[in-house]
Amino acid sequence: MIVDERLVTYINSLDAGNTAMLDQIEREATADYVPIIRKEMQSFLKFLLAMKKPARILEVGTAVGFSAILMAEYDPVPCQITTIENYEKRIQIARENFKRAGKEAQIALLEGDAAEVLKTLEGPYDFIFMDAAKGQYIHFLPEILRLLAKDGVLVSDNVLQDGDVIESRFAVTRRNRTIHKRMREYLYTLTHSEELVTAVLPVGDGITLSTRR
Repeated sequence: MIVDERLVTYINSLDAGNTAMLDQIEREATADYVPIIRKEMQSFLKFLLAMKKPARILEVGTAVGFSAILMAEYDPVPCQITTIENYEKRIQIARENFKRAGKEAQIALLEGDAAEVLKTLEGPYDFIFMDAAKGQYIHFLPEILRLLAKDGVLVSDNVLQDGDVIESRFAVTRRNRTIHKRMREYLYTLTHSEELVTAVLPVGDGITLSTRR
């Protein structure tokens, strides 16, 4: 927990909620121990969509499709969403969820390793949501920048690793040290890029919010 848990609970209590279908998918994901974006991230994402009104959205990391459906539901303008997922067991669930939500024509799910799939895409995308394997963000970044529109928005989720990112690598468990190193490199690269203006925010498990200059 990055922000005081009581404060997060209070903030989340103010949330107006989602559609019944999104609520159902969230309950199912929670029951199956599938991670989805946190409540405070859901609220922030809806705010960004209302402000940016993106027509073309790219998501890296579909899971069971919750965030893609949320974006399709709450983007105030008609939009097309491309989302990438590599975990076979979740791909079928995501496709079923898109159909249940009536969004299968609006959301295109591409199967495979994002590092390879990204190379096949043509931009520009107005809005890119990064929520995949955290240790791969830095490797995805060159293709993400190629695809991001001028004045486009890049949102990267889970970048503060419940606060572990501020710790020495020796204070992090051995199995997490590679992710820790790569995430710190990703954060430094984003915040020092001449192409981007980036803010790092303690929303959920930490996000970066970047726009192309």
